[in-house]
Amino acid sequence: MRPFNPQEMAPQTILITGAGRGIGKRLAIGFARNGLRVGLLARSNAELDLADLEIEHNGGRSLRLRADLRDFREVSLAVERMRQEFGSVDAAICASGAFGAIGPLAGVDPKCWTEAVETGLLGAMHLVRAVLPQMLERRAGKIVLLVGPGAETPRPNFSAYAAANAALVRFAETLAEEVRDANVQINCMNPGATYTSMIDEILAAGERAGPRELSHAHEIRSNGGTSPERQIALAQFLVSPRSNHLSGKLICVNDDWRRLEQSNDTPELFTLRRVSRA
Repeated sequence: MRPFNPQEMAPQTILITGAGRGIGKRLAIGFARNGLRVGLLARSNAELDLADLEIEHNGGRSLRLRADLRDFREVSLAVERMRQEFGSVDAAICASGAFGAIGPLAGVDPKCWTEAVETGLLGAMHLVRAVLPQMLERRAGKIVLLVGPGAETPRPNFSAYAAANAALVRFAETLAEEVRDANVQINCMNPGATYTSMIDEILAAGERAGPRELSHAHEIRSNGGTSPERQIALAQFLVSPRSNHLSGKLICVNDDWRRLEQSNDTPELFTLRRVSRA
């Protein structure tokens, strides 16, 4: 294989799923503002049009890619179209997710529960499977999977979302080991609580969400939650050459993640919690 210099592999193109709204759209606009060509992948044409227009008005360049993450063929065609338009997919961020069934498991619709896992876990696998071969061939690539607090701790009444998120973290840890020698890094990012349509879903669920979730949702709706600047800063770090030494990590926007930029002295830091075997 040809030799490579990791410091020369700064991404020029990035594919973002869930880019029509919420955090996905926020990240897409941030990356476009910094000069990257952005592939916008979502299910809604109307939302894609608005995101694309906003990026264009700010002088950026983006490509609309309508696809359902649950359909691998649609995702593969979207990735191929981006490759043809932009030449490559240097980095990918999966910002898609769904609560599905909210409420105690004993009373939820199993179909809604399953749909949440299909969107959050299976959809992320489809994205990774579609972009990974060309990254391995180029010996360079960055993949970031967005997860919520259920990835680290129990989240009562949100079992589908929490289970999918925890599985995503283990998926990233496992895949990181598979591709470590190919200069491809995959990490999970918790962007922190922020006001999106998912907060509205919690509020609409009422008592099914539980008092703690409802209180937190009202707080986030009031103050907006984590700022876009902090989320974009962490995402940019994770797709830049500055994080080439990190893979298989779960990093929250509230963590002291900047200390990782210089070293990775504690390999178990920021990995999925585990039971210690004394």
